[in-house]
Amino acid sequence: MTAITIAIVDDHPLFREGVSRTLSEIDDFVIVGEGESADDATTLATSHRPDVLVLDVSMPGGGIDAISDILARSPQTKVLMLTASEDVDSVVAALRRGAAGYIVKGIGSRGLAEAIRTVVGGSRYISPSMRAKVEKTLLDRPASLTPRETEVIELVAGGLTNKQIARRLDLQEKTIKHHMTEILSKLGATNRTEAAIRWRQGA
Repeated sequence: MTAITIAIVDDHPLFREGVSRTLSEIDDFVIVGEGESADDATTLATSHRPDVLVLDVSMPGGGIDAISDILARSPQTKVLMLTASEDVDSVVAALRRGAAGYIVKGIGSRGLAEAIRTVVGGSRYISPSMRAKVEKTLLDRPASLTPRETEVIELVAGGLTNKQIARRLDLQEKTIKHHMTEILSKLGATNRTEAAIRWRQGA
């Protein structure tokens, strides 16, 4: 069984410790670090490169604002936002920055474990109570791609792998992976094929 490494960043110590303790009791989950601010989150991403970083939205420094820095330092990390709010605009903003999932505090241990496994598996996870509204908002308000992201998705649509795209654009493969995270979020797609299809449809 391959271990899933997890870091937790929340400015409420009792809540953070409770989540950490709960997850550490699951056989294949390994807690590699904890923090309480956006700075802590980027430090954990750099030093531990966890599979999943559970990130509070309203912590010091702002959880949503920290997403891009986290992914720039550790592109393979899945950022799972955790919040008490069900504000759809915050969810959409987080997903468009590259978050892999968004869960509401109060979720049970089983639900949290499911969310973690879902994002590690490469799919997006949104709390069921918010899913329909968020998906509708993403479709109603498509985000525009940057010129570089446009280059990347055009090459993806042409069948190139991340490694081939990196060579073509003279960039590092991890940079291409970061661009792909942004593209998937902006296009509301869960994988490369879906993103390419949506890009072609909207182009």
